[in-house]
Amino acid sequence: MKMNMNKLMQQVQDTQKKLQEELNAIRVTAGAGGGMVEVTLDGSKQMVAIKIDPQAVNPQDVEMLQDLILAACNEAFRRAEDEAADKVGKYTGNIKIPGLGNLF
Repeated sequence: MKMNMNKLMQQVQDTQKKLQEELNAIRVTAGAGGGMVEVTLDGSKQMVAIKIDPQAVNPQDVEMLQDLILAACNEAFRRAEDEAADKVGKYTGNIKIPGLGNLF
């Protein structure tokens, strides 16, 4: 049975478009310091929001605020990576496919 390559390529493109839409819809939030700093990223690991509790802003201890921001960002990046990998895995059966890594 001869496979229709055009149909197969269209299915691949449709699947890739759907996956990209799902990745774009991802929102992950991570906090540090008991929620004193919260960072929200989208599926392409772009920061879309940051929330800093005014109590975390102490001019005498700027280092603490910097550490909280770093911790929240790092955790948010980890969560975004995990969420994106889960979405991609849904389509690939968790098989690593070259070229799909650049989607997230």
